[in-house]
Amino acid sequence: MIRAIIIDDEPNAVGLLALRLSQHCQQVEVVASCTNSHKGIQAILDYRPDVVFLDIEMPQLNGFQLLEAVAGVSFALVFVTAYDKFALKAFRYSAVDYLLKPIDIQELIQAVSRVEKKRKVAPEQLEHLRQQLDSAVKALPDRIALPYQNGIAFVDLKDILYCESDNNYTRFILTDGQQHLVTKPLREIQELLEERDFLRVHRQYLINLSHIKKFVRGEGSYLVMANQQSIPVSRAQKDRLMERFGWL
Repeated sequence: MIRAIIIDDEPNAVGLLALRLSQHCQQVEVVASCTNSHKGIQAILDYRPDVVFLDIEMPQLNGFQLLEAVAGVSFALVFVTAYDKFALKAFRYSAVDYLLKPIDIQELIQAVSRVEKKRKVAPEQLEHLRQQLDSAVKALPDRIALPYQNGIAFVDLKDILYCESDNNYTRFILTDGQQHLVTKPLREIQELLEERDFLRVHRQYLINLSHIKKFVRGEGSYLVMANQQSIPVSRAQKDRLMERFGWL
């Protein structure tokens, strides 16, 4: 059996990957699932797994920082990431295995097959990947094309206040008061924009961090945006928000 650990700050992502492994990769035994970087480190030290399925962007410690903390432990590594397809060429250049969310079953099976060859990622590969990802993110465009009924609106990212989920649609709220409704779910918009100073703070909202005016703590924490709109912050996302700003 291949002993695996899953580390991802999204509980739904952890549960879904564990289910997919049990259904399609029965040679894999998930010995631990963690939604916290520090618990992930401890699980790796305790279980000494054959493979770790690891998210990159997480609160407290990201995937690279977590790997630095367990540098003395040998295991195969598969990054599970929501990086957009433009940035994914960095993984190929660095020969580091990855799965793109949402996970494709065949790609998962192929990744597990490669893990069976016991390939451990070298530190220089990870450093090369980190540099390539930084370059790819910096090269992402500063505008986004928003299709609507009669054409396409080209919008500067800096002019987007926040995005609001509307069932399988997403509504873009702009600084000048305009709104654009596009036929994509907020999850897909999140995958594109979270590398560009946007953050999913609630199941219904993805906000531009540059346009936050106030953060009100409490039982029902919320943000006040530049247009004075109040945006709720879920408990699960509060730590991510505070970590992005370095708040105490």
